[in-house]
Amino acid sequence: MREVQDKPVSWLSQYHFFRDPSRPHYVDSWYFFSPADGIIVYQSVVEPTESLVDIKGRSYSLREALRDDSYDRTSLVIGIFMTFFDVHVNRIPCSGRLSYREFEPLDTENRPMLDVEKGILEQLRISTDEAEYLHQNQRMVNRVDVPEFHQPYYILQIADYDVDSITPFELKQNQPVQQGERFSQIRYGSQVDLIIPLSDIYHFVPLWQVGDHVEAGIDPLVHIRDKAEGHLIQEKAS
Repeated sequence: MREVQDKPVSWLSQYHFFRDPSRPHYVDSWYFFSPADGIIVYQSVVEPTESLVDIKGRSYSLREALRDDSYDRTSLVIGIFMTFFDVHVNRIPCSGRLSYREFEPLDTENRPMLDVEKGILEQLRISTDEAEYLHQNQRMVNRVDVPEFHQPYYILQIADYDVDSITPFELKQNQPVQQGERFSQIRYGSQVDLIIPLSDIYHFVPLWQVGDHVEAGIDPLVHIRDKAEGHLIQEKAS
């Protein structure tokens, strides 16, 4: 990142932002890999109505994040903030069948993410005090059904100031997707959350801490363990 920090925004927008570098393809069904490049800004297990973060005294719950008042699963949630310098191509954390639903901004336009980004890049601190975009902005809720888990997990994409900036690569619903596969891009600053409902069968163990930087499709984010057997789940058949 250091080699481009002094470049003007116009150069970054034209030459740097839309890069899509070739990456090794890792497949390991014992893990959820990161869906995005960026900084982990929060990571916790929450009830559906429990506050995930407080933003200027206003709570932000999992139901609000998914915009689904019927969501009733206690879940592990990992929020990844994608700065302007990160690759903005998102990848599938674990193989399954993908369907998605888009939600427009609650207000007339998206709220900017710049204050949070400045805190991360310039002040080296993570604060959600200015993260009002979490309440308001356009989002895509991607549901991935995993037959081996007997449940889905979710990839929540939240757009920055520009509207209509989340671009799925494939418009077909309920499509089979493979771990590490490119599935979407968000233009300019953005956030991606991995939401995994807890299971009676498996433990989902986070591997990173808040403040760590991860890369999509490369870094394993969550380790999967079998509760009954006390060992790692067997690798799924290809």
